[in-house]
Amino acid sequence: MRRALILLIIVLTSNLTEAQFIKEKSINAQIGYGLSAPNNSVDNIVNDGFFAQGELVLKVTSWFQLRPYAGFIFTNSDGKDLDDNPTDEKAETKAFLLGGKARVRAPIPWVAPYFEIGIGSSIGKFETFTAFDNIDKGGIIYHIPIAIGLALGKNNNVDVAISYNIQPSVEQYVGAFAVGLTFPLNKK
Repeated sequence: MRRALILLIIVLTSNLTEAQFIKEKSINAQIGYGLSAPNNSVDNIVNDGFFAQGELVLKVTSWFQLRPYAGFIFTNSDGKDLDDNPTDEKAETKAFLLGGKARVRAPIPWVAPYFEIGIGSSIGKFETFTAFDNIDKGGIIYHIPIAIGLALGKNNNVDVAISYNIQPSVEQYVGAFAVGLTFPLNKK
């Protein structure tokens, strides 16, 4: 009984404490040119579309951030490969993205290169039709987000990035050439 009471007190008081390792909080909004491509293809195809994403930026140190995110990507096939030849192959995605990632960046002003990696889920419709795959799936799948980019400006509040989500269960990857702006939530 005593252990249960101590455990109950710890659980109830843990909601009152705040994590002290988060130095700053910000919101990052990204918009970009969305892309999707199959993992295996005879014709070199990349389908294009639209990408948008919002992130809660939790700055732990000047070089490390945690970034939970939500966004969406829509890509469609135009029936042509990269050489502008007609093709039946396609990799289309219409999905809501949700997950978390970690960013490691050089802690320098004006131009700071960075790398991101994490895990997330894609919720939507996925089509991958190639000579090797015939996938038409809807629902929830996992993805692995990976990004490289530059944080620009005196306070590194402008992002330019190449961001991809690897989706192994539907044999494709989606991504974007994106630009983002960061808005601080707490002022010091």
